Amino acid sequence: MKQYLLSIYQPDGPPPSAEFLEPIMRDVNAVKDEMKAAGVWVFSGGLYPPDTATVVRAHQNDVLTTDGPYIEGKEHIGGFTVIKTDNLDSALAWGRKLAEALVHLPVEVRPFYDEDEG
Repeated sequence: MKQYLLSIYQPDGPPPSAEFLEPIMRDVNAVKDEMKAAGVWVFSGGLYPPDTATVVRAHQNDVLTTDGPYIEGKEHIGGFTVIKTDNLDSALAWGRKLAEALVHLPVEVRPFYDEDEG
């Protein structure tokens, strides 16, 4: 089985109110429970806002660190889930369920590179 990363993109700015977020998180947790029951869930996590990021970059013989995100944008990865499933179609079906639970925030589905593939 192949592993897939489901990246959740959210708009920059302050998080929604608890009143708005609570039913969404309930639905996200229901999808996560469904993934666990189906045996596809590997792990997931939420991320702090992009302004908490530090970029580490090798430059010539030095390593530079910069506060803040690598790229300024209008959205950022707010969280992710890693699943293990038979094929892309199955991974996309889980991505759809997650996007629906997130009130249609975009979810990028991307396979992990498998070293056995060459």
